[in-house]
Order: sequence, then structure tokens, then C-alpha cells
Amino acid sequence: MIEIKNLTKKYGQITAVNDISFTANKNEILGFLGPNGAGKSTTMNMIVGYLPPTSGEILIDGMSMNDNPKEVKKKIGYLPELPPLYLDMKVIEYLRFVAGIKEVPKKEREHQVARALSRLKITDMKNRVIRNLSKGYRQRVGFAQALIGDPQVLILDEPTVGLDPNQTMEVRNLINMLRKDHTIIFSSHILQEVSAVCDRIVIIDKGEIKAVDTKDRLIGASADDIVYIIRVEGVCSQAENTLREIKGIKNIMEINFLDENTSEFKVELESEDVRKLILTKMMENNLSIAEIKKVSMSLEDVFASFTRGKSYSGLAASENSEEK
Repeated sequence: MIEIKNLTKKYGQITAVNDISFTANKNEILGFLGPNGAGKSTTMNMIVGYLPPTSGEILIDGMSMNDNPKEVKKKIGYLPELPPLYLDMKVIEYLRFVAGIKEVPKKEREHQVARALSRLKITDMKNRVIRNLSKGYRQRVGFAQALIGDPQVLILDEPTVGLDPNQTMEVRNLINMLRKDHTIIFSSHILQEVSAVCDRIVIIDKGEIKAVDTKDRLIGASADDIVYIIRVEGVCSQAENTLREIKGIKNIMEINFLDENTSEFKVELESEDVRKLILTKMMENNLSIAEIKKVSMSLEDVFASFTRGKSYSGLAASENSEEK
């Protein structure tokens, strides 16, 4: 349904997106993850035709954005991180306006507007001026406009921004429901959201694709990583400095200072033998280990690992298997 082929975007000497390729299959929800400045929004803006790529190709349902931009854009509904709202309009006026500019046939407009209002549970807000709505309700109105025109593809950039936990759950359920009729690319900084909603995940960093696969396979690829939680009693800064001096600790993944004399570290080790060295060094520095336990890698850990430079050998195999 969505094919991204060797997509590149340059701004002068700066390469924002560098020769990326991936696919999203029909009725699939594809998560798009990356740190700030990774190239997520640039990629999405190219997919929807807002930004022209420097090179590469975007195919929606087999049609090229380069060759048929108007027809391809009709197949896409887009919710940017900041919804494109006219604040002085009433909600229903705005959605009718969107239906008009999307060239929805006149006889279908009221039905599509009513359905979008119902799906986002904002029917009771239809006569409110958008300026007077809360941020959460504005986000819903933005989501509603993306559904107008009954697009085959939905591109959602941070769709739960500004929503309370109940509203977030409702939007999550809506996204799952919409998969029956739409292919969805869903960008979020909230890893739990992506984990709960998406079939596969694309991890992008510094404009390059680092991994594409299911959550379970991405975590499985890190199953051999040796990760421990170490709780230390003693001066927290001294505990941190001691760990940083130990050869064999590949990475300190997380630090929590529980109080001025207790700290907790998540560390990645080169081998199990490094535990003995940790115990020895802590004793030498008059520090006490209250707890040390091995833990499994979470999606957050996997994400951090790939964006720190870890390579993923399953990338090509994953993409090829999905295409088949």
C-alpha cells in the first residue's frame, strides 16, 4: 500500500533524510519512532506531499507521488503534530470546509462530517468555536479532518498529544478500529503507545533507518544483551563514578537517585564475569550493593540501543518477508 524507495531530503549541505526505504502493507499500523531531529516529521511531510524529496520515490497504492501528486494526495489523510485548524470557525463549519477543499461530492459531505464527529466523540462540540476548545478537543478536531474524504492511508504525527489518559485510550481504540479500512503510519514519542497499537515499528535516527520489524522481534534481537539493575548504598556520585571506571560495562543505560545515599543503575555488561569486578570495585570504594538482578530488554532499551549505533541484521529480512 505504501512504498518508500530510497527517499532523501537535503537542505543545502544538511541531509535530513538519507536514502531510506520501507513499506507499510494494506490495513497495517506502522509505528515510526525516532529521537528529536531524527527525520520523522520530514519523512511524513514528504509522504503526504507537503515537502518534495531531493531524490527517491513515494508510492501509494502503486501510484507515484512524483507523477500523480493530486491523485495520490486524495488517498491520504494527515494529522500533523500541530493540527491545521481555523480557530475562528465552529467545528462543523471547519469540517464542512475541509470536505469542500478535499472535493468530497456534495451529496456525501454531511454524512462524512457527521461520521467524523461521531468517531471522535465530538458531536456535542460541533457548534463550538474551535478557539474556545481545550487542547485535547482541538486535537480531536484535527483527527476528524484527517478522516474526511475517506482516505485509504492515514498519516498520524503524535495523535495523542494533549489528551488525558481516558482520551488517549479512546484514540488508541479508534486507531485499532480504523485499521479495517485504512493503512496507518503512526508517529509517537510515547513508546508504550507504539507498542500497544502498531504491528511493526520503524526506528529512524539521524535521517537513517536503523531497524524495521515487530516489537517482539526487535526485543528478541537484543535477547543476548546482558543487562542488570544494580542498587547501591553510599554516596551516589561516587557510585556512578565507580561504575563508569569499570571496564566491561558497555553502557550505563539509566540512573535513578532514590535518595542521597541510595542509587539505582541499569547497566549493560560485556559478559556475566563483569559482575565480580563490579562487586570488588564497590567494596574497594566503601560502597554496598543492596541488590543486583538481571533484567530483560524493554522496547525503551531496544530503542535506545539502536539510536546509539547498534546495527540490526534482521532489517532486510524483515522487509523482504513483509513484501512477500
